[in-house]
Amino acid sequence: MTMTVAVKFFASLKEQLGCDGATVEIGEVATAADVWLQAAGGKAMPGNVLVAINMEYADQNATVHDGDEVAFFPPVTGG
Repeated sequence: MTMTVAVKFFASLKEQLGCDGATVEIGEVATAADVWLQAAGGKAMPGNVLVAINMEYADQNATVHDGDEVAFFPPVTGG
């Protein structure tokens, strides 16, 4: 059985991957890191990427569920 997850990429991640998001079908048990791999075509996740699941910050190892939205952000810098 698979589940459907909406994925969004922001800022420089969007530019690096050439798209602002995707909808992925993934196994019944998956983490945010698994979603990244599928949505990014197998490209390794850059270091320090921030993850949000359903608009709440989460760990890359957090479990996702059918219908979730997973967003990936580059680290924020500034002063």
